[in-house]
Amino acid sequence: MELQWPLILFTTLTAWACGVFGCQGVLALKGAGKKSQQLLAVVSCVLLAVGGICVFFHLQHWERIFNGFGHITSGITQELIAIVVFVVVAVAYFVMARKSADGGTLPKWVAVLAIAISVVLAAVCAHSYMMPARPAWNSVLEVLSIVGAACLLGPATVAVVLAAKGEDTQALGMPAIVGSVIGAVCTAAYAAYVQMSAGSFTEVGYYFDPTHPTKAMVDAGAAIGDQALLLWLGAVVVGAIVPLACCLLARKKGDAASWRLFGAVAVVAALAGAICLRVAFYGAGLSVFMFY
Repeated sequence: MELQWPLILFTTLTAWACGVFGCQGVLALKGAGKKSQQLLAVVSCVLLAVGGICVFFHLQHWERIFNGFGHITSGITQELIAIVVFVVVAVAYFVMARKSADGGTLPKWVAVLAIAISVVLAAVCAHSYMMPARPAWNSVLEVLSIVGAACLLGPATVAVVLAAKGEDTQALGMPAIVGSVIGAVCTAAYAAYVQMSAGSFTEVGYYFDPTHPTKAMVDAGAAIGDQALLLWLGAVVVGAIVPLACCLLARKKGDAASWRLFGAVAVVAALAGAICLRVAFYGAGLSVFMFY
């Protein structure tokens, strides 16, 4: 399947926005990062807005986008609902932080709500791609890969912001490591699933040229095998292991300068890995629609 760059950027930026907002919710529960709460809420909304703009470049007739919102079970409808709720919660979060005495203390329930909507939006965004006709896409591991990207990108971004604002980064250490571990596991699990999805085509056969019935028009196994470098070097090594190592190093050193440096490296690596994973996602997105 040809690469859909607007959608690659949309899903990556949405995961990034969810990761930032969810991570700041974790900090709010711990009463940390008060000076950065307002800025982080803005950052998450900006990332989501840029992702939304990318979607329009995917549409030949963007003015017809509302034709896709015709049914509640439609993936694009569910995404829109989740995005609207996310923005409403983020705006309320920002307002409540701004009105607090110190500019960053929030009620626990608001922090929990921020974490919840972040997970929901990332999951809904990924779920809209699941379809039985595309074996490499049709797995809960695909959903978890987007949630994992959020877990990798969010804490690293928050670490850079906190360090830049001169805030104490100690409270971020364990959440960043836990998030990186979750992200690494989800990424590796989905990478393995994509590689194994080649068996779906081997088992049921694939599309053959009617004039040459013994010659397949697409070598599904080879097409999916070609994604190995992107999956394992790009998504897993660069996009998951490097950020995890950066978080471990930053927590070991413990100072703001280390979080600023290693956090920035982790963000760049996680972003590159997330894009590699989505590129492989489309490269392996061969269809067996004729069997459905």
